Amino acid sequence: MLLSMTGFGEARRHDQKLQVSVEVKSVNNRHLKVTVRCPDAALGIENEIERVVRGAIGRGTVNVNLRITRVDGVTSSQLDVERLRSYWREISAIAAEFKAEPPKDLTQFIDLPGVINDSSDALVSSDQWPLVEAAVREALAKLDEFRQREGIAMRDEMAGLCKEVQGRVHVVAERAPEVVTEYRAKIKQRVSDLLRESEVVIGDADLIREVSIFADRCDITEELARLRSHIDQFLKLLDATPSSGRQLEFLCQEFIRELNTIGSKANDITIAHAIVEGKAAVEKIREIVQNVE
Repeated sequence: MLLSMTGFGEARRHDQKLQVSVEVKSVNNRHLKVTVRCPDAALGIENEIERVVRGAIGRGTVNVNLRITRVDGVTSSQLDVERLRSYWREISAIAAEFKAEPPKDLTQFIDLPGVINDSSDALVSSDQWPLVEAAVREALAKLDEFRQREGIAMRDEMAGLCKEVQGRVHVVAERAPEVVTEYRAKIKQRVSDLLRESEVVIGDADLIREVSIFADRCDITEELARLRSHIDQFLKLLDATPSSGRQLEFLCQEFIRELNTIGSKANDITIAHAIVEGKAAVEKIREIVQNVE
């Protein structure tokens, strides 16, 4: 199933000690990049969270925001008295230097760096990790549902665009033989006009040789066959499991390569227009593929 790299999921779990809230957001990226934000006292489980995320997601930039609150009445923060005293001494010394009175309200010092610290005890112990893991996995499951819904819409859109490309390929395939036939009639008429008042005679062998050279130079049979094969493979990958974004990107490059070759070979305005329309559809496909895992 096709998966979008863009999604959002959240989950909440709690027990008698902790309440855990997890948000997971993902956007497109050529590789997998995981960023975990969690309380300082829970940094010990950051690697475990990243391991779980990497096991569920293959590509994209994933941001995990973890919030943990104690519900057992035990505070996870404490006042650093020594740091507060240090700030007070420095402020008092500066006030004395400028012959001013130091501040009397100590609450102004609470927001200074280091005055309030998380408790030295780990907020999440080893026996509480299963609670956090369950919340992370639930958020990832909701993220996956979001990505699947977007993937279905993207799959339908790209399938429709592939049908447009197939339609342009059909136009080119039908028109190609007519180009050679029209060239033969055109060159025959041109030679007849030039030699109308002379006694020079151009044999059929000369005309056939010239037309054969033109037909060989404009032959796009191989390019059409490869392009049809690429389109068939692309349509199969849209329903493949797991999601194959990298392969789809490669096939888009091959679409453009074959269309460019056909356009440069086929000396015909109808084919040129069909190629331009086909390339426009492929560019729309490429934009969508950029967000496929």
